[in-house]
Amino acid sequence: MLAITGANGHLGRRLLTALGDHVPVRALVRSERAVQQINALNLSAAPDVQVVDYLDLSAMAAALEDCTALVHLVGILKETATSSYREAHEDGCRVLAEAVEQAGLERVIYLNILGAAADATNRCLASRGRAEEILCAGPVPVLVLRVPMVLGEGDYASGALRQRADSSISFLLRGSSLEQPIYAGDVIRGIQAGLEGALPDTLALDLAGLDSLPRRELTRRAAALLGKRTRIVSLPLAPGLLVASLLERISKNPPVTRAMLGVLDHDDQIDPGPAVQALGIRLTPLTETLRRCLL
Repeated sequence: MLAITGANGHLGRRLLTALGDHVPVRALVRSERAVQQINALNLSAAPDVQVVDYLDLSAMAAALEDCTALVHLVGILKETATSSYREAHEDGCRVLAEAVEQAGLERVIYLNILGAAADATNRCLASRGRAEEILCAGPVPVLVLRVPMVLGEGDYASGALRQRADSSISFLLRGSSLEQPIYAGDVIRGIQAGLEGALPDTLALDLAGLDSLPRRELTRRAAALLGKRTRIVSLPLAPGLLVASLLERISKNPPVTRAMLGVLDHDDQIDPGPAVQALGIRLTPLTETLRRCLL
């Protein structure tokens, strides 16, 4: 039995669909609304969906009984009044590390983000880095896959990119910021490879698409694919951080935060070769990724 936390997210639903009836799955989610999202998939082999508090050790350990592996897809980009980085990332992984040990799981796959590091200056990236360290310090082997922007059919990132590319004027946060988007299907194949292959030791891999390019160029390529031309207006980061700071002061749930902008502004430029070789997968070219996600 494979357990998946955050199974109702875009990648979680894709993973459930990809697994089909080949692997029995227990989907661990936090709300009845998430249960409905999974049930709406109408999968031929319906997963065992359970609502559980990720911070409740006894509940998590019980939910992981009879499971041999776990895919952890939980993470937030923006803190809210009811969900902090510490709770969502570090506290969640601290409970998870103990729960998987108690349940006797054989492996864990943790989907993290590029740039995550405990010593990062950005609060979100630092929290994700500390969460990774907590999970990897346990006795159960962990495969960490750190990924950048993920583009998939019908997801939020692809929709936002299409909207910018389809506009006559596109306002971008620091248009020179480097993006290295990866196709959602490649991430799923990486996860499946991690589940199927030998994992004797904990391993962390940086997995991204084949091309690293400025955000403005990514937008232009998307526009060209749509047969459009968009005027790019690059906005400096500093004013955006100032606005975000003001919003944080006047709102309990601001639409944008400084930490969120810092993650979005992170330059992604890595060599995906080692991860590709370790996982035994092939990456989808950027042109094909855009075609699948935007047309």
